[in-house]
Order: sequence, then structure tokens, then C-alpha cells
Amino acid sequence: MNEIEAVILGIIQGLTEFLPVSSSGHLTIAGTFFGLNGEENLAFAVLLHVATVLSTLVVLWAEISGLFKGLFSFQWNEETKNVLKILLSMIPVGIVGLFFKDTVEDLFGSGLMLVGCMLLLTAALLGVSYFARPRRKEEIPFRDAFIIGIAQACAVLPGLSRSGSTIATGILLGNKKEKVAKFSFLMVIIPVLGEAMLDVLKILKGNEITAFSTIPVSALICGFVTAFLAGVFACKWMINIVKRGKLIYFAYYCIAIGLFVVIYSLTH
Repeated sequence: MNEIEAVILGIIQGLTEFLPVSSSGHLTIAGTFFGLNGEENLAFAVLLHVATVLSTLVVLWAEISGLFKGLFSFQWNEETKNVLKILLSMIPVGIVGLFFKDTVEDLFGSGLMLVGCMLLLTAALLGVSYFARPRRKEEIPFRDAFIIGIAQACAVLPGLSRSGSTIATGILLGNKKEKVAKFSFLMVIIPVLGEAMLDVLKILKGNEITAFSTIPVSALICGFVTAFLAGVFACKWMINIVKRGKLIYFAYYCIAIGLFVVIYSLTH
């Protein structure tokens, strides 16, 4: 991997992490065309996910700091409830990470057919959520938070958009679009940082060779910086898009790219 490829992948990750089109799917597609192997692609994806988490912290810092202030007031207030909802939503993906990590990693090297099919599933979810008209709730209930967490756990599949799955699920459950979007971005912070920490510990222990060692440091830096900057832009943009209810356009995009990937897989 060279610096130009890293910059391209960083931009793809930064934009697609928040847009409902699957960052993992696009990284897999781009990695395939760049000739990256499954392990190298996954390792670089972990680094870029950390960059986009940091962009989330920047964009949603007011909400995050408000949650901590409310939590440490040690009262049963809205902030404490929201923190507990976020923690509840992380249980399903935590189970997947602890018990099915190797299976998930294998999926990242399983080729483009799965990515194409999951992009089509993402399109279906976005389409259904666009046309659904459930009664809107003022706050996200604990039950809905857990169901949205299950959607996040399912989105470990490459090609199934995490933000698309969680936001569409929240909307279908009758939650307000803007609140679901912010909840979707907040709930991923700890799982991604936890995953990155586990990978760093592996590197420090030196018990196994990781794919990071095959990527130049300059490429890692270029990818990280571009993913962060693109993530800041995309996070702000996505919140406004969800408010205006324009997710259907991303469904069309996912159909187009999903069909292209499926056809490409069948003919190569």
C-alpha cells in the first residue's frame, strides 16, 4: 500500500462510515481493486475506524460532554438514562466481538459477493424506513436501544451499513430521525475503541505477526488523517440528511453499487 492508496481509502472510510452505504463494504471493494489481502485490508480498516471515531468525538462533543456531566451528577436524569441506553445497545456487538471475532475477520477476506448482497440488503432497509410512517416517540426507549444494538451487531457483515442499519431500525421503531442519527454515532464509539485497543495489545505482546507491519508508516498516517477530516465533514452532513429524510437516495446508490459488485463477482 502506498500513500495515494491510503489517502483514497481514508477518504472512502471517512465518508462512508457515517453515510449509510457501508464503510467496510467500500473498503473491501477498494482493497480488492488495490490488491490488498484480507488481513491487510482488515488491519487498515481498524485504524481508519479509530480515526472516524475521533471525528465523532469532535462533531458531537457537546452531546458527549453533556452526557458525562449528567452522569456524574449521580442523579436519575435524562443524561444518565441515555448513557445506560448506549451501554445497553453495545451488548449485542460486544457478544459478537468476544465470541465471533475470528469468524468476522474471515468474512472480510471472503470476496465481493457477500459485500454486494449486503449492500442490496442495506438498500432494502433504507427503502423500507423511508416509506414507513410509524408514530414518533419523544425519546428512545431502552427496548429500542437494545434492538438498535442488535442491528449494529448484524452490521459487522461487510457491505451491511452500520449507520444505515441502526438509523433505519430506529426510524422503523418510531424514533425521531435526528435523535436516532446521533444515537447511532454515539453507540459505536466504545466498541470501535475497544476493538482497536485489543489489536494494539496484540502488537505490543508480539505473539503474532499483524498485517500492520506490512503497511508503511507514512501510508498509515496519510490514511488516518484523511479519514478523520472526511469523517468530520460526513458526520455533520449525515445528521442534516437524516433530519430532511433523504435516505432514499442512498438506497438507490446501494442498489447500483450492490448490483455492480454482484455482477463483477459472477464474471471474474
